[in-house]
Amino acid sequence: MEYDGSRFLGWQTQPGGGTVQDAVEAALSSIADSPVSVTCAGRTDSGVHAIEQVVHFDTEANRPASAWVRGANASLPESVAVLWSQPVAADFHARYSAVARTYRYRLLNRAVRPGLGARHAGWFHAPLKVEEMRAAAALLVGEHDFSAFRSAECQAKSPVRTIQILQVEEKAEGRIDFVVRANAFLHHMVRNIVGTLIYVGKGRFSPLQVGDILRSKDRGRAAPTFGPEGLYLEKVRYEAKWGLPQ
Repeated sequence: MEYDGSRFLGWQTQPGGGTVQDAVEAALSSIADSPVSVTCAGRTDSGVHAIEQVVHFDTEANRPASAWVRGANASLPESVAVLWSQPVAADFHARYSAVARTYRYRLLNRAVRPGLGARHAGWFHAPLKVEEMRAAAALLVGEHDFSAFRSAECQAKSPVRTIQILQVEEKAEGRIDFVVRANAFLHHMVRNIVGTLIYVGKGRFSPLQVGDILRSKDRGRAAPTFGPEGLYLEKVRYEAKWGLPQ
């Protein structure tokens, strides 16, 4: 699935509605003609987008794959769409079967704030030193205790995660993208890392200080959580045995 997170109060269902999960379950339930509950690969916060979110659900309804796609899309808001559907083995799990997730943070780095696309990109006004940020990013790659980049509300049992890739990419028209792939993420981990790398880019931190912050396991030493507008769940990777589109 893909969706515009600025239109929703996050992924996870709430009593008052207004979440992506609420919209998806309602649409699929109408196709199944019975209640459907979905499980996603990664729960996104309010304002966070998805280019490739993966969900699974159990149902006894026998429908062609096209019905789960076109039928659901006919009932969904315009800001969310199902891209494909296929049956999977009973032991598949959208979250626990995933071996890696990739997030992309799109940052507009220019003197004035954006008017167009303000809900779809982060913004920082002062010029950023990209090479300094890349040097700091390299220190975060690998298996570490990421307590310094974990929100106080995080419910994960362990703060240890493995970052496989953390890239800082310069794009056209003053855009900088932060691309991070890991086996899994802590709550606000990507946005806390982006905020800290921006501190490096503007000269508030040196790259070596980021290594010190990581080792300190102290959330108070890292930068504040950056805004959600530029964050996208870009890809979820599974083993080939599941036969999913990759």
